[in-house]
Amino acid sequence: MSRTDVMEHEDPTIEEPPGAPERVRQVTVRGISARVSVRPGTGPYTDAPPLLLCNGIGISFEAFGPFVEALDPRRGVVRFDVPGVGGSAPPPFPYTIAALSSWVTALMAKLGYREFDVLGISWGGGLAQQLAVQSRRRVRRVVLVATGTGALMVPANPKVLGIMATPRRHRDPGYAAEVAGTIYGGTMRTHPEQGAALLHSMTRAGPKRGYYYQLLAMTGWSSLPFLKLIRQPTLVMGGDDDPIIPAVNPRMQARLIPRARLHLYDGGHISLMTEAEQLAPVVETFLDEQDTNDSDTHAD
Repeated sequence: MSRTDVMEHEDPTIEEPPGAPERVRQVTVRGISARVSVRPGTGPYTDAPPLLLCNGIGISFEAFGPFVEALDPRRGVVRFDVPGVGGSAPPPFPYTIAALSSWVTALMAKLGYREFDVLGISWGGGLAQQLAVQSRRRVRRVVLVATGTGALMVPANPKVLGIMATPRRHRDPGYAAEVAGTIYGGTMRTHPEQGAALLHSMTRAGPKRGYYYQLLAMTGWSSLPFLKLIRQPTLVMGGDDDPIIPAVNPRMQARLIPRARLHLYDGGHISLMTEAEQLAPVVETFLDEQDTNDSDTHAD
């Protein structure tokens, strides 16, 4: 389908960053209306693949706001709400992560992007790993942040998993502030109100069904058997105080992905957003490197 098939609805609540206009619109792909934000690349990034951002569970794309603001404003960026989350319509039935990966590739093609870089955080990191293997000709570079390998990984402690099993933190600001330090770690231990603000003042939750569909999509899924098939240059990032994704997980990913490098930072699960000024340059340096075919796995 052509760009003329895209239903566009400007969102006046989104401010345009300097250097490049950002457009928020509804895009219908395979019968599902998705809320998408596109910032085209300009200047040296006019013809470069855009950076597709895949979010964590139950949270809309506004959560990436601080990170996007810390990037070069000329870099092309695509954000979207997963079906059933934020402003995207829920799918009629549960989906697998492979089916969602296919849908996201179709979404990018509909937006006019045949090749793109992908960054996935937490739940979105699983989607990014699936995209890297399933659409390897479309995905140029991969950034995995605070994410694991699904069912086969070193898990969080049961208390953290219990909190993550429901979307309550996305719907109750007081509860979000209460548990932010426990589940996100890092600076959220001393400033839990920042985590609550990230979940509630900046984002849209969507129906509960969308959250549970995301949980189901990852049930039984693991990237561990196919990490060696991720051939793109990959940056694996993880915090040293992440209760959801213990640091042993990104270390393992970096060792098993052939062209990966590891960047461990002082921080927790959502430091990419709360300490964006420190971490965005790490991502940009990686994305701007010249491609090589050499294996360059190492730890910082």
